[in-house]
Amino acid sequence: MTSPRPSTSHPTPLWTRRLRLAAAHIMVWLTLTFLATLTSFNDDLRAGLMPDFIEIFRYWSQSTTALALLAYLLYFCLSRWPAAYQSGMHILLSYVVLLMVLLPLQLLFVIRFVINERGQSPTWNAIQTQLLIIDRYTSLMHLSSVTAVFCAVVMIKIWQNKRQREQIFAQERAASLGLQLELEEQKLRTLRAQLEPHFMFNALNAISALVLSEHKKNALQGISDLSELLRYALLASEKNWVTLADELRFIADYLALQKLRYGERLQVTISPIPDNLLDADCLPLLLQPLIENALRHDLDCHHDASHLQLQFTRQHDHYLVTISNPIAHTGTSPNPGAGLGLRNTQARLQLAYNGAANMQIHTAQGQFVVTLKLPLYRPQTD
Repeated sequence: MTSPRPSTSHPTPLWTRRLRLAAAHIMVWLTLTFLATLTSFNDDLRAGLMPDFIEIFRYWSQSTTALALLAYLLYFCLSRWPAAYQSGMHILLSYVVLLMVLLPLQLLFVIRFVINERGQSPTWNAIQTQLLIIDRYTSLMHLSSVTAVFCAVVMIKIWQNKRQREQIFAQERAASLGLQLELEEQKLRTLRAQLEPHFMFNALNAISALVLSEHKKNALQGISDLSELLRYALLASEKNWVTLADELRFIADYLALQKLRYGERLQVTISPIPDNLLDADCLPLLLQPLIENALRHDLDCHHDASHLQLQFTRQHDHYLVTISNPIAHTGTSPNPGAGLGLRNTQARLQLAYNGAANMQIHTAQGQFVVTLKLPLYRPQTD
């Protein structure tokens, strides 16, 4: 059985959209004409007259056509000169200008009526007489219709202008967010590029220390362990996120390599890890710089033993990673906060979690403590 082809939707052609828009406009004006005709027809019936529906419809068709032409002309003018509706004063002035244009047209209509209907010459007395007998109610209705058309067109233009500004703002905001995201990703790649050679340098340093010592056998084991570490580092360099379980396996291999270098001087305690944390999301190579920082500012500063402790706990929708080591009492300050690992870690957390994660550093009871508070899962991106 062959599966049906997926339906592909094509954009509607421009001429089709314009045809639909024109049809919608025609329907609106026809509806207004029909409603006005029904109203006049009903009023004549109530007045005891015998109205002609076709004649009334023809009359309102002419009026509606004139209003439609006025509406489209106003739309064109307001599109050409948008300043005409930018403020209440400008709108009022535009309305006054419209009336000043329409009043002479009304006068021309009266002159045409005097000439064609009454067969008189267009003298001022004839025109004045015709102006006096014009139905004031009808004139008021015409003025109301013109005013309604003007207000409707102005409101449409204001709405379109507002919508256009919102679309431009949304496009600029999307472009700005895209640029910001690209810059943040570039920063993350730069930080990772700084981190990976630094990790390799320290790992090779550990191997070279074993080679120069009498522990040649341990050096061979260290080289084997290093290959596994580098394999993970290469795979992690292609990912933005790994699971906490993957990161912990890498940390165990890294500590095993350092154990070969420091021997019994390095004591490590990792607290039992809750099973519901193993699937939590984690930045690749996040914990190794912190452990390397602890070793560099502790064991590398003296020849005594040291105890490195790692603790993982869940706290609602976050999990805490605590790394602590004794503060080395040497003649010079270890300056633990100046390490590249700590600075890079702080920057990576800010860029990746956008403030949802944090790193705290403090000393307590002779211990240098680094605590990471991380969301269980990576941030959702649009």
